[in-house]
Amino acid sequence: MATLPNDVVAAVFVAGLKNAHAVEHQALALIDRQLDHLSNYPDVADRLRMHRGETEQQIVRLEEILDGFNESRSVLKDAALSFSGNMAALGHTFAPDEILKNSFANFAFENFEAASYKSLLTIADAGGFDSAALLTQSLNEELAMAAWVDDNNAALTRRYLERRAAGDTASH
Repeated sequence: MATLPNDVVAAVFVAGLKNAHAVEHQALALIDRQLDHLSNYPDVADRLRMHRGETEQQIVRLEEILDGFNESRSVLKDAALSFSGNMAALGHTFAPDEILKNSFANFAFENFEAASYKSLLTIADAGGFDSAALLTQSLNEELAMAAWVDDNNAALTRRYLERRAAGDTASH
């Protein structure tokens, strides 16, 4: 690989960190809206609450790395993505299969976040930045959440079908 100018790598890394920070705020908004609608799926609510705590820690880790570059968060980007997270979750609220749509969206979103952390790790390596441990911890949390959603998809779908067949509220 060609030698890359460190200022270019650092600028791309900082932009990626700010983007990840905003995406984590979007994740909080998505989780919060979903938690409002999970009375019939307590296991999903429990796992989302746990991941919410992880997401808060991921934000702290990203801020720690940004602080090392004397960079602040992008408040505007954080607010915009938080708003879009709320709108995305609200979009599923009226669907009769809200729980399934949210599960599909969660799987995609967790994998998106994981890809973001993998890219940040690559950039950190290219720039020789000492942030691999913090980024790897966040990556592993995102991969674990994506795996949990994937592993529980069939059971969740069956439970939705059973509730629907029984005439119970099945969407949430």
